Amino acid sequence: MYEGKDHAQDEPKLLGCLENELGVREFVESHGYELVSTADKDPVGSSEVDQHLEDVEIMITTPFFPAYITRERIASAPNLKLCVTAGVGSDHVDLDAANERKITVAEVTGSNVVSVAEHVMMTILNLVRNFVPAHEQAVSGGWDIAAVAKDTYDLEDKVVATVGAGRIGYRVLERLVAFNPKKLLYFDYQDLPQAAVDKLNAASKLFNNKDNIVERVEKLEDMLGQADVVTINCPLHEGSKGLFNKKTISHMKDGAWLVNTARGAICVEQDVADAVELGKLRGYGGDVWYPQPAPDNHPWRTFRNKYGGGNAMTPHVSGTSLDAQARYAAGVEEILTQYFDKTYNYAPQNVIVIDGDYATKAYGQREKK
Repeated sequence: MYEGKDHAQDEPKLLGCLENELGVREFVESHGYELVSTADKDPVGSSEVDQHLEDVEIMITTPFFPAYITRERIASAPNLKLCVTAGVGSDHVDLDAANERKITVAEVTGSNVVSVAEHVMMTILNLVRNFVPAHEQAVSGGWDIAAVAKDTYDLEDKVVATVGAGRIGYRVLERLVAFNPKKLLYFDYQDLPQAAVDKLNAASKLFNNKDNIVERVEKLEDMLGQADVVTINCPLHEGSKGLFNKKTISHMKDGAWLVNTARGAICVEQDVADAVELGKLRGYGGDVWYPQPAPDNHPWRTFRNKYGGGNAMTPHVSGTSLDAQARYAAGVEEILTQYFDKTYNYAPQNVIVIDGDYATKAYGQREKK
C-alpha cells in the first residue's frame, strides 16, 4: 500500500494507505493471522514483500500502489491461497500463474465505479475546456484570455466513444447524456442490455430531444474515426495491452482527445505522447500509468500540445476517493470473512479466477476448461 505519512493522521478515512491498513488489522488478528503491511514492494527479489513470500497465505494489494504478483513471486509463495485486490482491477496479478496453482483472485467489483466515472468526466472536461493551462495562468498571475481560448471547445454536439461499456463505461455514458452529445458510441465484446440502451436514449430524448444517440460499433477503427473524444474503460489483458499504439491512434480523428482511467499499459506511452506533441491528438488525460508509481522521466509527465496544453494527467487517484475507500475496505473484509469461515461463498462478481479457471470474461474471452 502507499504511504499515508502525515495524511494518514490528518484523515482517518484514508483507509487505503499503509498506516491505516484498510481498517482490518484487528479483524485479521482476531482470526489468528499475522498482518504484515508494507510499501516496500520493489525491486522484485529484494523487497519486504519478497521476504514474506515463503509464509504468506493471503496477499492484499491495491491497484494504486500495486505489488506486482508475478509468476516468479507466485512460485516463491508455496502457501499462497488468496490474492485480494483492494479496489477494482487485478491485472497486477499473473492470472495464468494463479490458475495453475489454483489460487483464488478476487476484487471488490463495483466499489469505485462511480468514483472513476466521475474522474473520467472531469478529465474530459479538463481537456475539452483547456482547463489546466487556464488554471496555471490564473495562479501564476497571468491574464491572457486568447492564449487559453484558442484551444477551448464545447463538449456539446461532440461524438464521444468508450472502449468498454461495463460498470464504469456505462456510467460514463449516463453522465454524458446531460452534455447533449451528437452521438454516444461504444466498443465492447457484447451488446449493452436493451434496457440500458433504452434508458440512455430516453434520457436524451427527454433532455435534448435527440433519438437513439447510443450505438455499438463492432470494429474499433470505425469507432475511432468518428469520435471527438475517446475514453478507455476496459480491463488490461492480453488483448488490450498496448491496444492504443501508433497504428491504432492513426485511425482517430485529427485533434481528438483520448482519456484513459483503465490501465496505463493499454496505451503505448511514447506513442501517445508523440501523438499529442505532433498534433495528431489534441490532448491525453488519465490517472493510470505503468509501472506505478511512474518514474520521474515517464513521457506522460511532460508532453504538451503545440499550445502548451493537452496534458490532463494525475497520479492514480480516480478510484480511491474517500467514499470509494470505505467501500473497498468493507469489501476486502467481506472477502476475508468468507475465506476465514471456510465458506468461500464469494460474491460472483468479485471473483476473477478460482479453482484453476477464469470466472469472468472481463480479462479476455476464454473458453471454459
